[in-house]
Amino acid sequence: MRDDPFSPAVRLLGWAVHGTFLVLLAIALVRVAHAGLAAVTAGGVLLGVVYAAAVVPRLREHRTRPALARAWLGLISAGWVALALSSPDFVWLAFPLFFAYLHLLPPPAALPGVAVLTGAAIAASAWHGGGPTLAEVLGPCIGAAVATMMALAYGALYRESERRRLLIEELVRTRERLVRAEAGAARLAERERLAREIHDTLAQGMSSIILLLRAARRDLDHAPGAARGRLDEAEKAAAENLEEARTFVRGLAPPVLQRSSLTDALRRVTESAGARSAARMRFEVSGTPAGLPTEYEVALLRIAQGALGNASRHAAARNVGVTLTYLDDMVVLDVFDDGRGFDPSTAPSKPDAPNAPGGGTGYGLRAMRDRARALGGTLTVESSPGEGTAVVASLPLPAGPATGEEGRDR
Repeated sequence: MRDDPFSPAVRLLGWAVHGTFLVLLAIALVRVAHAGLAAVTAGGVLLGVVYAAAVVPRLREHRTRPALARAWLGLISAGWVALALSSPDFVWLAFPLFFAYLHLLPPPAALPGVAVLTGAAIAASAWHGGGPTLAEVLGPCIGAAVATMMALAYGALYRESERRRLLIEELVRTRERLVRAEAGAARLAERERLAREIHDTLAQGMSSIILLLRAARRDLDHAPGAARGRLDEAEKAAAENLEEARTFVRGLAPPVLQRSSLTDALRRVTESAGARSAARMRFEVSGTPAGLPTEYEVALLRIAQGALGNASRHAAARNVGVTLTYLDDMVVLDVFDDGRGFDPSTAPSKPDAPNAPGGGTGYGLRAMRDRARALGGTLTVESSPGEGTAVVASLPLPAGPATGEEGRDR
């Protein structure tokens, strides 16, 4: 009885079978010893020693050394036949031997072996009784049938257990693959988020600083006052960039939102971008400001920063407008300019397309669109060469209490 899927119940059954064999053998030995059959008694003791020698280690090697186990089974069977022919008291040892046959032999050999063993038990009983009786025939047959049914039932349970074990292992492997896939997706999403944050904050700020320094160098000789103003703006932009970087590392909200509401933050961002550009920039609010979650405020601020950065560097615009509109069910951010425009059908899908704004990478538009989509909103870009550009971000207002800065300021 293999004890791998059903331990300890199967182990207990195995010991019960071995115990039955040894108890029946002991009873037979007492009877033949009382009858004075010394040779038969000695043979019975030898059979018990051979059986116990293999039972103590419980035939642990029968799977890896089946030839040894079958040789042991053949030796036990031969000894039993000799003893059963010597005394009818040993005939009933056939019952535990049925289980040994069914356990150690494959089904094509085990079932015929049980049938031969049953026939041998009936023949030994008839040999001693002068002819078979109904009880002597039914006893071994019933014992063989019970042992066979128990072995078949165990085999079916074992196969079912194996199928379930394999299924569980496959489910565990699938779950591990799913966990790894989710972890990979989370890493990719976090990388994308970090890329958007870096593009909309540090990269935009560094670009502004470079433009201001170039302008200061150009004005240094003939307009030193203007150059100093440019240098002051560059220093201010560098300080803001440094604070953005520190906040970025700490994983907090943008510092401009920490200090004020979304409308004030957008106003300052617009004014700061106007100070660094030749374009005239203005900011307006339409509707009644509503409290927004921090992630909404961050998304709108970053979209505005990205759009203003594109307008400053690529559009060559004279006028840039930023409008934040609060509707009943959504908030809309518009950033529009009267610059050179571009073909928006190529820039989002082909970052290196020649029609990207001002020859830029086009990543900023994709980052803005991803930010809006992550909150269930949309981002629309309307532009054509020579006709200016309008970037419109629409976010549905979230249900529930306000959590943003404006909700706290009201």
